[in-house]
Amino acid sequence: MLDIVKNLWFRDPKESPLYINEVAMRIRAGMLLLIPLYMGLTLYDVVYTSSWVVDGNTAVDTYDTNWDDQIIYQVEAVKRTYDYTVQTWLLFYGLFEMIAGMFVFTSRFSPTIYLSTFLARKTPPVWKPLVPKRFAWTIGASLITVCLIFFNPEVFAGWVNAIFGDETLPTTENFMPYWIPVNLVWVCMSFMWLEAILGFCVGCKVHSLLVWMGIIKEECHECNNIDWDEIARKHAERQQSQGTANS
Repeated sequence: MLDIVKNLWFRDPKESPLYINEVAMRIRAGMLLLIPLYMGLTLYDVVYTSSWVVDGNTAVDTYDTNWDDQIIYQVEAVKRTYDYTVQTWLLFYGLFEMIAGMFVFTSRFSPTIYLSTFLARKTPPVWKPLVPKRFAWTIGASLITVCLIFFNPEVFAGWVNAIFGDETLPTTENFMPYWIPVNLVWVCMSFMWLEAILGFCVGCKVHSLLVWMGIIKEECHECNNIDWDEIARKHAERQQSQGTANS
């Protein structure tokens, strides 16, 4: 426990470049996967279900039918109103978690980093460079920010209009098409599922591609993180097994 509190999921918080335990990181991704799942359910309720609340106790037979000979009832219906307070705070927490994992100092304020490191304590660590993960979390923070704007359009529109001094964005309706957050939630869920279950970091692959293209000028620290002793051990085991098979 003392080591967890001191080093968190870092191999050494004072080294440069920084390396983190991928086992703990994947556990944390599985925890944070609950956020886009909840957002997906919220968006499904908002976009694909009825926006009207019908009181079935007030239904009155009009003694009339429509073109399909279906009985027409007169009912009392009200327009649904949505309160996104819970969703907003949950998204702010997810944004905090994305930013907190990027640096040693902010990592000490993340409950999921402590918990995931504790759960991974008995599993041999797999050290991965922090820089690609930081790039991936930047993508995640961007997706969360877009969802925050969708759930709070009047607040964002008020900020934009105050800056530009005119009615640049409407404050009485949502200016963002619903398909934007719906698709982004699916993208976020897919990325985090691949990370947590398969250990495939899409953001890290994009980062390595940008480094290869020369857009990002960084050394590939992951290429330097080679355990030569482990390679030698596996090579010796392979030779031994081949020798046993030949004899």
